[in-house]
Amino acid sequence: MPKVIFLPHEELCPEGLAVEAEQGENVLSIALKNGIHIEHACEKSCACTTCHVVLREGFDSLEESDELEDDMLDKAWGLEPESRLSCQIEVADEDLVVEIPKYTVNIVSEGH
Repeated sequence: MPKVIFLPHEELCPEGLAVEAEQGENVLSIALKNGIHIEHACEKSCACTTCHVVLREGFDSLEESDELEDDMLDKAWGLEPESRLSCQIEVADEDLVVEIPKYTVNIVSEGH
């Protein structure tokens, strides 16, 4: 069973966390189920960038992002080549190492 390893994040998971995951399970849901409250302003509908993460390992095991996700990612703070929206990442057959960026862009909470 693959693992999802969340790297330490100062506010959301200071110690980091490693959990087993079912193939096909969504990374945002895994985080939320395990007490890591990644923002998700659009309720997992791929309509914002608040759940942006960077895959430090396992990126190549994932299905490619689609055009909608790529368009959303273009608006994310701190975009990197291995950036994805955690609501769109389905666990495949390899472990994933996930870094949650320090900042996020949340137009809803920022009132823009």
